[in-house]
Amino acid sequence: MPDRYIRKILEARVYDVAIESPLTEANNLSKRFGNEIYLKREDLQPVFSFKCRGAYNRIAQLSEEQRSKGVICASAGNHAQGVALATRELGIKGVIVMPQTTPEIKVRSVRNLGAKVVLKGDAFDEAASHAKELMEKHGYTYIPPYDDPDVIAGQGTVAMELLRQISDGLEAVFIPVGGGGLIAGMAAYIKYLRPEIRVVGVEPADSDCLAQALEAGERVILPQVGLFADGVAVKQIGFHTWEVCRTCVDEVIRVSTDEICAAIKDVFEDTRSISEPAGALAVAGLKKYIDREGVRGAKLAAIVSGANMNFDRLRYISERTEVGEKREAVLAVTIPERPGAFRSFIKALHNRNITEFNYRYSDSDNACIFVGIQVETGGLSRHDLVDELKAAGYPVMDLTDSDLAKQHVRHMVGGHAPVDDEKVFQFEFPERPGALLKFLMSLGTRWNISMFHYRNHGAAFGRVFLGVQVPDAEKPEFVTMLEKIGFPFTEETENPAYRLFLGAS
Repeated sequence: MPDRYIRKILEARVYDVAIESPLTEANNLSKRFGNEIYLKREDLQPVFSFKCRGAYNRIAQLSEEQRSKGVICASAGNHAQGVALATRELGIKGVIVMPQTTPEIKVRSVRNLGAKVVLKGDAFDEAASHAKELMEKHGYTYIPPYDDPDVIAGQGTVAMELLRQISDGLEAVFIPVGGGGLIAGMAAYIKYLRPEIRVVGVEPADSDCLAQALEAGERVILPQVGLFADGVAVKQIGFHTWEVCRTCVDEVIRVSTDEICAAIKDVFEDTRSISEPAGALAVAGLKKYIDREGVRGAKLAAIVSGANMNFDRLRYISERTEVGEKREAVLAVTIPERPGAFRSFIKALHNRNITEFNYRYSDSDNACIFVGIQVETGGLSRHDLVDELKAAGYPVMDLTDSDLAKQHVRHMVGGHAPVDDEKVFQFEFPERPGALLKFLMSLGTRWNISMFHYRNHGAAFGRVFLGVQVPDAEKPEFVTMLEKIGFPFTEETENPAYRLFLGAS
């Protein structure tokens, strides 16, 4: 089955809009990890992403009748720009349906390429449904973002270039995975010509549709996907892409948000370019592979797949980078509430730097501090630090892996509040005008809001941490009301970070 793509890849029409992207040796990463590490720079394409390859190749195959009617797609990201560029170059009508939550920079980019933009719905599913309605009404041809043989073949040209650029000795290629178009095209080509090269997919741990499919032996549908790496936030691997991936992909590595943030910094330090989260995904996986396997002296390549970054996400990314590099531990430490206690705590750290310190008086006996502490790369780990502090008599809780602590609690440390029946939840809601008001209005007036923290990290969805006074007997009714509102939520009432710093004493 994968062999049928080889001729399609060789004959793919991509270079009317795409460049042969350069291969950059990542000198800093290579020196740091003791390997030859190369970055395939798809972030340098005209639309700052590989997506123009597959979109153009698919549209170039249309008949004259199909071209006369135009094409349509649903996308909030790089596929939209790829389709818009292709329709401009081919002189045909392009309609792009985007969710209303799409950042203005992406809407403007698509319009500047000459396509018509239709804003519909809060999420991709609503936009896609509307695109299908318009397609049936006007006779447009729908251009899928990944699950189409011609799209897959267009993306496969990345592998064709890579194997020309590294003629021998390449041990493994790391490829980001969303719906699977890029990895399917590349894997088919690589395994046909150079089957000894290891093909490794990389997915966010909270959007791992291919990893779960490989484990199950069949395509699965994820109940929900993470928001951070929105370029690969796909619930199910494509049908056509799965047919290739299940036989040609050697493994999939899952990475965390913090590890992706660290990889964005790595790409910047080696290229002075800022990749988007999905664009740095492969680098995060490459680093994790080296750490796991202890690889030294190998030739490794990662695909930097895109650079369509919203500038206002950089603050959030910089906050998470040091944790992603395993250079920072985030801890809750209890120290005595007495003069000199903080000085004693500093001494117990043995000259390690404090990167963050949050404290609010709580009671006369003990103080619970939220603290970030620098740890050595390749030296003593955060686990060693925790053991040291415990041995010195300090009660410690490691919050380094707690998303709630890093997302909300670190900004809210202010002491415990005497609130009865408080239940706390974390919500996701679309970033568009009026969404926050709708959210608050939907809660009604029956239950009192006791705590509220909102954080926007530049994605299409915002994060809210909410405390509400709800008696235990009324909780089922309250949860039913939340489910009717329709925003994804998780209860965090028993979260240790909340209980340590914010919950009722």
